[in-house]
Amino acid sequence: MDGKVIVITSGKGGVGKTTATASIGAALAKDGKKVVVVDMDIGLRNLDVVMGLENRVVFNIVDVVRGKCRVSQAAIKDRKIDNLFLIPASQSDNKNSVTPEEMVLVCKDLKNEFDFILMDCPAGIEQGFENAVAGADEAVVICTPEVSSIRDADRIIGLLYAKKITPKLIVNRIIPAMVEKGDMLSHEDVVDVLSIELIGLVEMDDQVIVATNTGSSLVMNKESKAGMAFTRIAMRLNGQPGLPIEIPRTQVGLFKKLGRRIGISR
Repeated sequence: MDGKVIVITSGKGGVGKTTATASIGAALAKDGKKVVVVDMDIGLRNLDVVMGLENRVVFNIVDVVRGKCRVSQAAIKDRKIDNLFLIPASQSDNKNSVTPEEMVLVCKDLKNEFDFILMDCPAGIEQGFENAVAGADEAVVICTPEVSSIRDADRIIGLLYAKKITPKLIVNRIIPAMVEKGDMLSHEDVVDVLSIELIGLVEMDDQVIVATNTGSSLVMNKESKAGMAFTRIAMRLNGQPGLPIEIPRTQVGLFKKLGRRIGISR
């Protein structure tokens, strides 16, 4: 097996990287791929909680690097989705506990066992970022339609290009009503600034909070707009680049649409 390592990153914290990692991993696994998601936020792990696996953690990524356990011992199988595994971060170590060179070797081992290896990258551009991107074949940058998020994403994109990793973009937490009123940047604005390939638009969705609090997967919830968006993103990462990108929009009634056309309503 010759798997693919994809790092999921951003410059700014709190933009939804961990939710994206868990959701894309679940969607790829549902599609029959053998997937492992790796929490690289050493010292502050969260991916296990998002996936509802916090009570099953025995070993972690630092233990793998140090040779305390095998990959198969650290990888926790998801409760509901076949072929989906988690390697958690350590809470008792810090980001200097592993080196980029060590992560390159770990990624080589993981590529022998999994089709996709998704690295949940910590925020910032220091050691944690260097560790997470060290063995990556591809990168996905998560950005929200905010100036500060876009600026930080632009910095990360430059660093990825310097490492010869071509990034792709997900714009997360879009609120269509605010975009239509001009109170939020549109995805076109974001893409114009960042100038990288767009692979998905994710609408703000209350179901994200529900899924996080219950440890359930967004992509298993057919009522979740975010879950459906992450499923389509996973399909593109899995070799379906021609799949159209759905643009989040408000639900507009027939009479309002007609009013807009004849200029009697905004």
